[in-house]
Amino acid sequence: MSEPRIRQLETRLANQIAAGEVVERPASVIKELVENALDAGATRLQVEIEQGGLKLMRVRDNGRGIHKEDLPLALARHATSKIHNLQQLEAVTTLGFRGEALASISSVSRLLLASRRMGAEQAWQVAAEGRDMAVDLKPSAQPEGTMVEVRDLFFNTPARRKFMRTEKTEFSHIEETLRRLALANFDLSIQLTNNRKPHWLLPSANTELEQQRRLQQLLGGDFIGQSQFIDRSASGLRIWGWVGLPSLTRSQANMQYFFVNQRVIRDKLVGHAVRQAYRDLIHGGRHPVFALYLSLDPALVDVNVHPTKHEVRFRDGRLVHDFIYSSLHHTLAQAKAGVEHTSLPTQQAAPSFAPQQGQMPLNQPAEQGLATQVSESLRPWQGQSAPAQQGGQPFEPNRQASFSQQLQAYAQLHPSSAISSSAAETESAEQVIPPLGYALAQLKGIYILAENAQGLVLVDMHAAHERILYEQLKQAVDAGQVASQPLLVPLSLAVSSREADAVEEAQHLFAQFGLQIERRGPESLVLRAVPALMAKADHSQLVRDVLADVMTLGHSDALERVRNQMLSTLACHTAVRANHRLSVTEMNALLRDMEATERSGQCNHGRPTWTQLPLSALDKLFLRGQ
Repeated sequence: MSEPRIRQLETRLANQIAAGEVVERPASVIKELVENALDAGATRLQVEIEQGGLKLMRVRDNGRGIHKEDLPLALARHATSKIHNLQQLEAVTTLGFRGEALASISSVSRLLLASRRMGAEQAWQVAAEGRDMAVDLKPSAQPEGTMVEVRDLFFNTPARRKFMRTEKTEFSHIEETLRRLALANFDLSIQLTNNRKPHWLLPSANTELEQQRRLQQLLGGDFIGQSQFIDRSASGLRIWGWVGLPSLTRSQANMQYFFVNQRVIRDKLVGHAVRQAYRDLIHGGRHPVFALYLSLDPALVDVNVHPTKHEVRFRDGRLVHDFIYSSLHHTLAQAKAGVEHTSLPTQQAAPSFAPQQGQMPLNQPAEQGLATQVSESLRPWQGQSAPAQQGGQPFEPNRQASFSQQLQAYAQLHPSSAISSSAAETESAEQVIPPLGYALAQLKGIYILAENAQGLVLVDMHAAHERILYEQLKQAVDAGQVASQPLLVPLSLAVSSREADAVEEAQHLFAQFGLQIERRGPESLVLRAVPALMAKADHSQLVRDVLADVMTLGHSDALERVRNQMLSTLACHTAVRANHRLSVTEMNALLRDMEATERSGQCNHGRPTWTQLPLSALDKLFLRGQ
């Protein structure tokens, strides 16, 4: 057998190899065609699909169109009008730029490309089939813009066609691709037809209200009602969009949309920043939802790292990661219990039982100091502010008083609760009712029942108190120096030379968290001290987790993660337990602390701390007015 020699691949074979990277399924074709239309300045799209795209995909746009002489060249490999030199490649502003999409698609399908430039008298078309790459230029009947028709996808590569799923599955992938592109381009109107039946009609969305309607249509009606708008800028970066509240989660990460300069991306660095921002806010196994848009200088992001351009590489990944995390962290922290559900102003919170400055001496072990603070915080909420009667005395119904007496006293406090109250009195009363309202009673020693302007509020007192303690403990630790505890026997660790180099470069990071670790040899480390809060942790695994983060992201949150887990456990074991009877004054104080505490809508484990039952839901339950 003769030795194989190096030869130039045939054009058709080279295009089919490229098609294996670019054209994974019909949805991949739609993505490439729509991105070309957007790069041509299109504002209207008509997309027609038949049999999941395997029989027909037709995309019409109203873009600039293609010159007659350029039509045959448009189907050639690596032919593009979007970049011409290396400088343009390093700062790409278009969605496509490789110049191989149409060539790859035409090599595995029967493709027709027709276009008419703005102001041109005649449209022209070229056609190509997979068996040869020669094209014929012919006149065509086509309005201004471009039309691309793709028939019989993978007709000449039967092995690839066998891997296609059902028609319904393939169309769902096309629908998801168009959903992402529609979310990235609000000024684009899209008409989608499936098997000659209208499926979507998305008008352009230029105002904030129209954008919210598009989001509601594409992501569901709950998204806008349970999300918070964000718009923050710093260091040449801007992030804006809608971030779902912790109460809105899904079992799968299938409603997470992130765009960089209007390009749909999936990036590990971005995913880590988002997960870190939602830490301690969502229940285990659940995933947040969001539609976020990051804008930055195109020269600071490399989009030429993957054939499908789904992945990007940031020049300063640490800056981007910290910016995304801090922006989402700040936004989610503002969603205090009750505040995101009502526009009523929050009254000034009652004096909190947060640890006072100086309560924890620096020479006192951290665990002992925090335990002391928590035990002190469990004192009854004496002296807390409570609803006042007109006479100025705190209102607390006598538990031995009759129900009618309590109802009469409560009606005097809240005219809106009286049977006969005018609309003006109701409006005046609602203006002074805080978001979580005032406590009425305690149910089974577990739940607090309260009345606010909307109706009935139910609070899990243990979960709520757990979050309050947890946030206060974190603030106490952050405000003071992290105590370091030397190990009785230093721990030796065998690592790679790359990990040992990372330790030397990140000494300032370790010292910041009270971690004393040194390099003892080319591939060995010695751990001499750990943070006092983590004295009982698995030190070997802790160091390896920190090193993994530092080498991947340039920094680490492993120490903070372990610290927060310990503080969460401490808060959980010291919060008020079930069957602990609280007075109305104590319950009201807890409600006010919830309104003043960040992230108090969820406990440390991501479970909700309260829920609202509006009066309309109660009326429906008892068939009132029916």
